[in-house]
Amino acid sequence: MGLPSDDKKPTLATLVRVLAEHQTPYALIGGVAMQLYTEEPRTTKDIDIALSSFDDLPRPALKAAGFAFEARYEWSENWRAPAPDERPRKRRIAVQFSVSGDMPAVVEHAETVVIDGIPIRLATLPDVIQLKLAAAEEPARRPSKRLQDKADVLRLIEDHPELETPEIRARLDRLKL
Repeated sequence: MGLPSDDKKPTLATLVRVLAEHQTPYALIGGVAMQLYTEEPRTTKDIDIALSSFDDLPRPALKAAGFAFEARYEWSENWRAPAPDERPRKRRIAVQFSVSGDMPAVVEHAETVVIDGIPIRLATLPDVIQLKLAAAEEPARRPSKRLQDKADVLRLIEDHPELETPEIRARLDRLKL
């Protein structure tokens, strides 16, 4: 398990340090979690973090660390990472904090792993699979994103066949993308 060699590592290190310093319960999810659970490279443009509640987010500490608030939606709050140079906003790494009905359990189940010297609260593999399936089943989600989520689940159960269940297989088979 290790982080790919891309430019998210410094941002992730700063982010998890801020969250740990403020005892913020969280779980790393999304594409970066996929990168950690699979052997093949998986690209992603952002860092996704599950929270139990938006009230847990240490906004002043994030701002002090150089993160910039962008927008708040019903289920997510979006920020941009600090940049070591004068990169335009769109080239700064996006950080999405997500809160939904499933997130408190995902946060509670998260396990601390040390990746490249960075202690990270990582969502469990079964929780990542369930989140990816739910995203793939969301009809309002862009078709390309839904297809990526389905591919992520397929890759996870190929790498970890012991986690495939009849329910997971049935949900995958029902996805018409």
